[in-house]
Amino acid sequence: MRVSFKTSYNHDIRLFADGYQASRYAALVVLAVGLPFVLDDFLIGEVTGVLIWAIAGMGLMLLTGHAGQVSLGHAAFLAVGCYAHAILMDRFGLPFLASFALAGVLTGIVGVLIAIPVFRLHGIYLAIATLALSMLVEDIIVLAEPWTGGVIGLTAPTITIGGIDMDRFGSPDRFYWLCLAVVLLITLGYRNILRAPLGRAFVAIRDSEVSAQAMGVRLAWTKAAAFGLSCLITGWAGALLGHFFYTFNHEVFTVVVSIQLLLMIVIGGIGSIHGAFYGALVVGMIPQAINIGRDWITQVIGTGGVAIPGLETGVFGLILVLFILFEPQGVHGRITKWRIYFELFPFYRRDLFRRQRSYLKTERIR
Repeated sequence: MRVSFKTSYNHDIRLFADGYQASRYAALVVLAVGLPFVLDDFLIGEVTGVLIWAIAGMGLMLLTGHAGQVSLGHAAFLAVGCYAHAILMDRFGLPFLASFALAGVLTGIVGVLIAIPVFRLHGIYLAIATLALSMLVEDIIVLAEPWTGGVIGLTAPTITIGGIDMDRFGSPDRFYWLCLAVVLLITLGYRNILRAPLGRAFVAIRDSEVSAQAMGVRLAWTKAAAFGLSCLITGWAGALLGHFFYTFNHEVFTVVVSIQLLLMIVIGGIGSIHGAFYGALVVGMIPQAINIGRDWITQVIGTGGVAIPGLETGVFGLILVLFILFEPQGVHGRITKWRIYFELFPFYRRDLFRRQRSYLKTERIR
């Protein structure tokens, strides 16, 4: 049984709990860097998609998982980041790095401007407002045809960094390493935000707005900061998503994507950076698992392939219901429980992981 002894309050906000944890993450990074040498182009493309969805998941996790503000409209900010990045590169001729950074900043600014009136709402009303925003952005994309291409859409320009071209189809290994670098930088920044006073203010608002306000947290400013940072990260995910799809239009950023993002962080484990990665892995791999299962059944039965409408959505819904009923803390919560179980074995208590059914009367839906 390993025990980490803390001798200072600074130990609670260290980047890594101890050297053992740091070495585990370092080994994971080395493994991720070496994947293109052992996987084929198709699998590398699938893993790249998981990385991009993990970035989008971290964007929503910051807002919903750590700041406690539910959003059903983050597909709109994926679209803003994607279209802003493509327009800046194609129309204004900016290089990739400048366009990528500026697209995220513009998306963050849009998020702050929207947050000012929206965050006067709470609970289910906030979710409905963000859902309406997602629907509105789809119509705006179609109406702004001179810039967005309307229903035809746009094509993502080729990425060039230091004279090296990167393309999902032409050089999937380079594009994968680019996405991996972005994921590592965003994860590091996210972790440092949570260690800072701003991150702790997010968590305080999530747990109890009344208590946070009593401790001196400015609710309006903190919520706007959470929405802005969340949209910043989501905009970067949208920029990479445009290159991942190569061609895109308004149908790529539907309300279903917003719901899928929320489903992703719930399944992965809400309130944890790890949950964004676990959720992206589940959401990214389920469609392929369904296709493999359908092909296997076809081979066994010996009939032609049958496409069942809504099968993927039904599987996602079933998984979400099962997690809400049996493991509300998601995949990350279950893995954490297994780890603690084996670390404490045989000194664990039977009711160690019993769910506590409690709530704050001050936090009723308003």
